[in-house]
Amino acid sequence: MPNQEEFRKHIDEGYATQGDFISMGAAMLQGKAITDALVKIPISTLNRHGLIAGATGTGKTKTLQLLAENLSEKGIPVLLMDLKGDLSGLAQPSPGHAKIDERHAQIGIPFEAKSFPVEILSLSDQDGVKLRATISEFGPILLSRILDLSETQQGIVAVVFKYCDDNKLPLLDLKDFKKVLQYATDDGKAEFTKDYGRISTSSTGTILRKIIELEQQGADLFFGEKSFEVNDLTRIDPEGRGYINILRLTDIQDRPKLFSTFMLSLLAEIYDTFPEQGDSDRPELILFIDEAHLIFNEASDALLDQIESIVKLIRSKGIGLYFVTQNPTDVPNEVLAQLGLKVQHALRAFTARDRKAIKLTAENYPESEYYDTKEVLTSLGIGEALISALDEKGRPTPLAATLLRAPMSRMDILTEKELADVIEGSKLVRKYGEVIDRDSAYEILNRKMEKAEAVAEAEKERPKTTTQRRTSTRQNPFIKVLTSATFIRGVLGVLKKVMR
Repeated sequence: MPNQEEFRKHIDEGYATQGDFISMGAAMLQGKAITDALVKIPISTLNRHGLIAGATGTGKTKTLQLLAENLSEKGIPVLLMDLKGDLSGLAQPSPGHAKIDERHAQIGIPFEAKSFPVEILSLSDQDGVKLRATISEFGPILLSRILDLSETQQGIVAVVFKYCDDNKLPLLDLKDFKKVLQYATDDGKAEFTKDYGRISTSSTGTILRKIIELEQQGADLFFGEKSFEVNDLTRIDPEGRGYINILRLTDIQDRPKLFSTFMLSLLAEIYDTFPEQGDSDRPELILFIDEAHLIFNEASDALLDQIESIVKLIRSKGIGLYFVTQNPTDVPNEVLAQLGLKVQHALRAFTARDRKAIKLTAENYPESEYYDTKEVLTSLGIGEALISALDEKGRPTPLAATLLRAPMSRMDILTEKELADVIEGSKLVRKYGEVIDRDSAYEILNRKMEKAEAVAEAEKERPKTTTQRRTSTRQNPFIKVLTSATFIRGVLGVLKKVMR
């Protein structure tokens, strides 16, 4: 039987930290928490990304909530993707419960109920801060990857952006982009061919169909103005707590293309906007991507390459990405290899495929003399998890089956009135509430085409000039006969005979 004191020392040394940290809970040995054997995550390592995984009902959402509120308390802003609609309770303190007090007594951390500063964001018609971006901000490369275009089609998209730049045509929303595509193979065909080369009608047709598919998932609500400024995700409240930005996605679970479009746009914008930090003492922003499989399952190879590149590079900007999903195998190996913190809740072995997934998952964790990892993965209770992190020197910490502390905020959703109060008190709702539809490519090209049509109609109606009348007379076959030299000589001959 393992010695408890040796185990405590093993955990204390493995999770020792000189700087600030977040306590996740107490390490467990043979299914029981060892009081004060705290599993601590150094704040300085939280931009090394992470994973929260586990079967449905094992406590992933509560772990996400626990991390978000502790980050907020440390002055680190957070963005949460709320696909199930159960994270708004962060805005209210926990009502408390005897079982929570009992859990915290085992851990060795006193429980304190707290609320946190919350901002409600929306990609759709739901109330909240509207998140939008323009087509121009997206750029030709990102747009092509979202649409999964061929190399030829990507070239056409690049030409469209170049044409709009050269002619000062703002590309703000999808109707702008569609209008330019149609113009390139219709009224503006000659203009495009002269300056940019011939554009294939079949290729533009394919691009248009893919844009319509994106529109059907609600992307027309996302593309447009006023563009959301990503720096608004990094606000701190007067008490020094980071804002917890909750993006409500309950109505777009069946629209993964929109979700992945938004995520890639957001990550690209953050990477372009935030300054280089290198290894700092604390992250600038932490993003939790719930139901992460929705991004990876729907992503093309080109899109996956883009995501992998951003995951590798964005850490230097002080940004941490945390993927929340049921099974680690939902995340590509190239991304999984970049994740420093892994919080693994229980997995269930109902099928041979499940058992294979458990075996693969166990191999992703450090070996431990205190645990049979495969066995622990199937025996963890609700609110318990295997944790592997990085210490302040970037080394893996000992594997720890952990009794997790309870969230300090409410583990339930807000009432309609409470939610309305949060939204009503938001400065960002007022800032981004107005939909702006200024003159852009759609309106400018429509006017240009209407003007060309009006000129053509006026040309048809204009009275003919003398030259035009002479021209039309010469072109009349009957007049040609009457005015021919042969005909005139014949008529003169007849007249001479009559006069004799």
